[in-house]
Amino acid sequence: MYGMVNKAIEDMVCMHHGEAVWEQIKARAGVDVEVFMSNEGYPDEITYSLVGAASEILKLPADQILEAFGEHWVLHTARQGYGGLMFAAGRTLPEFMRNLPNFHSRVSMIFPKLQPPRFQCTEVTEGSMTLHYHTHRPGLTRFVVGLMTGLGKMFETPVTVRLVERKDQGADHDVFHLSWVPRSA
Repeated sequence: MYGMVNKAIEDMVCMHHGEAVWEQIKARAGVDVEVFMSNEGYPDEITYSLVGAASEILKLPADQILEAFGEHWVLHTARQGYGGLMFAAGRTLPEFMRNLPNFHSRVSMIFPKLQPPRFQCTEVTEGSMTLHYHTHRPGLTRFVVGLMTGLGKMFETPVTVRLVERKDQGADHDVFHLSWVPRSA
């Protein structure tokens, strides 16, 4: 993963728990990187180790950390890193979700070695949709839940996220049902 992912984990931990706790997490994870470079690639294992260590140090389930990180990613990291692209992808939650594949294509131009997940929206209605999440990286399902709740907050459209099919339970990919209260025209 690109360094901006690990840097965002650092930002989230420091924002809520302080730099000393971040240093404890890095030490527990066995990560001796002083500064993560946003545009450099790092082994996925570093990210997984940081989340695991954060779970131990903060005494929180890894799923809870991943959800919080997904929300932080949208509301802080993505908005600061490529906010213009975020808002160009849509002015509402459903519009953004439908344009998510194009958004990842544009981000891939900035990060040429990016291996983004693939999202597909089906069964789109005024107040719901089915979201298909395809990835080669295991264990990030709860991160996607956090991304969706973060997007709901960003677009001032609180969203309910329900996982209906799980790759880790034999499905081909994760499938989520998203629902929200439609905005009045």
